[in-house]
Amino acid sequence: MTDYTLSRADEVLTELVELVETARTIPMSTSCVLPRERTLDLLDALREVLPPEMVEARRVVAQREQLLSDAEQRSAVQLAEATEGAEQLVRQATERAEQLVADARAEAYQLLEAGRAEQAQLVSAASVQQAAVAEAARIAGEAERYSASTRGEAEQEATAVREQAREYADRLTTDAQQYASHTLSELVGTLQRLLGTAENGLSSLHRSEGDSA
Repeated sequence: MTDYTLSRADEVLTELVELVETARTIPMSTSCVLPRERTLDLLDALREVLPPEMVEARRVVAQREQLLSDAEQRSAVQLAEATEGAEQLVRQATERAEQLVADARAEAYQLLEAGRAEQAQLVSAASVQQAAVAEAARIAGEAERYSASTRGEAEQEATAVREQAREYADRLTTDAQQYASHTLSELVGTLQRLLGTAENGLSSLHRSEGDSA
């Protein structure tokens, strides 16, 4: 800040103080009435002599707030998309498991009925009949084991799909949080640098005012 801007800033501040001190007081109140146009003119004049670092700091603060809002919105959208994708995967896995179990039961029933039909066609001789009964029992056992095995595989597949969906949602959430944290860290660093610049400018202003006094 040059000597002229320092002098001009001091003049404007002095005039503002005098304007407030000499303003008409409102009866029964600590408030006062200031001339709007003159006050605005003085404020505009003060703004013109402010160091550019303060204007840049205000711009960075506004940019930081916008980035924070964008990061929060992006994180919410990614989380919603991940949740919706996980729910869809779970629904598909559940439907597939139910279909596999239904197919296994239908096949087991068909095998059992085929065994019964074969048994009915066998001759009534005792040995042949016993063999047919044993074969039917064996087929029924294999059908039940096949149904249980297929059901277990379907449940394992559904569990695996659910786990993958949860991991995918967790990964998206972590990525969104890391992005927001990285963005905030960069903004904090920039603000700290600008704050240091602004503080140095204020310190120079105070020293100049002290020297001039």
